[in-house]
Amino acid sequence: MDIATLLGIVLAFGLVIFAIGSGLSSFIDPPSMMIVIGGTVGVLLVGYPLAKCIGVVGVVMKTFMYKLDAGADVIAKLVELAQTVRKDGILALESEVSNIENQFMAKGLQMAIDGQEPSAIEDILYMEMEKIADRHTVGSDMFTALGTYAPSMGMIGTLVGLVLMLQNMSDPSSIGPSMSIALLTTFYGALLANILFLPMSGKLKTRSKEELLIHEIILVGIQSLVAGENPRVMEQKLLGYLPPKERKSSFD
Repeated sequence: MDIATLLGIVLAFGLVIFAIGSGLSSFIDPPSMMIVIGGTVGVLLVGYPLAKCIGVVGVVMKTFMYKLDAGADVIAKLVELAQTVRKDGILALESEVSNIENQFMAKGLQMAIDGQEPSAIEDILYMEMEKIADRHTVGSDMFTALGTYAPSMGMIGTLVGLVLMLQNMSDPSSIGPSMSIALLTTFYGALLANILFLPMSGKLKTRSKEELLIHEIILVGIQSLVAGENPRVMEQKLLGYLPPKERKSSFD
């Protein structure tokens, strides 16, 4: 689980609730929630296909439950495979593929074992990386859209509340509830957009870049394996993708 995401949400909402203090009940208004939350979901359904909207649940889970192989570990594994290839040949990797959890690496290695041309391996893996990037972009774009829709629905709720208030100025008892809708819808919209939707969009974009970097390291490593490069040379090439503090040589 990504503790940073959970901690950030709890901290942000916690500070808001702390600032509200004992008046929390005054900030709970079902009609305002219906306008903002229901309206935001409705607009999302208008803007995206139903299957994509249902898939938002999975995207939300990805912001909390996320596992990515460390770059140093991936490089170490590729160096180990390169040493095997240098000693016993590319076919010696046949028994290793089934033990590799990273599906992208396993796919590339299997193509290398099957004798695919290096250019074909590169084209196929690059195409897969592009499709992964496209899927990630859709997910982050949906949360960016939600971050836009929620304040907009809040503004619509504000206008609704103001209209109701102005229509019933002669009845003082109706002014309070109408003003509550007017103010709280804007509050809810800003809260959802700036604590949930937009930060999640940013997190998804960052994770997409991290995953694609790992895939690029794997692609370059497999190309080196096929070319029969010296494992030390391959390692130095791959370590260049990592920040200096994360670089760790298998030959030290």
